[in-house]
Amino acid sequence: MTSPIEISDTLGHLHQVLRRAAVRRDGADRLPDAQIEVLRLVERQPGICVGEAAEALRTAPNTVSTLVGGLADAGLIARERSPENRRLVRLTLTAEARRRIDGYQAQRRALVADALDRLGDDARARITAALPDLRHLADLLASAPEATTPR
Repeated sequence: MTSPIEISDTLGHLHQVLRRAAVRRDGADRLPDAQIEVLRLVERQPGICVGEAAEALRTAPNTVSTLVGGLADAGLIARERSPENRRLVRLTLTAEARRRIDGYQAQRRALVADALDRLGDDARARITAALPDLRHLADLLASAPEATTPR
């Protein structure tokens, strides 16, 4: 049986290798992971406010506010006052952020496609067969309580 440590370490390593290789191929300046998380959240939920983003990311609002400030200074996030409640600031991606995200995703897809082409048919089939379970695992992790006891 595969251990949770082996799964966690393998998925973490895969993510790290893929992220670094995609950034190298894309040629864009690498953003800190925390800023990338904010960008991905705003991409999924355009118009989200800082407080909602902090809740979704399970972090402090002042931390998200600082990250958003850096992204706004870099021209990647637009902040607009909500017409319904002028105290709320809504976040959206800029055209530059969309360009960078699209380029990064294209690089990631190309890297995975190239690597899959070098695998044998059986390995590709096993990876493909595992995808629904990996998605389910990701969903379980995303909905897990914030504080859990390590096993």
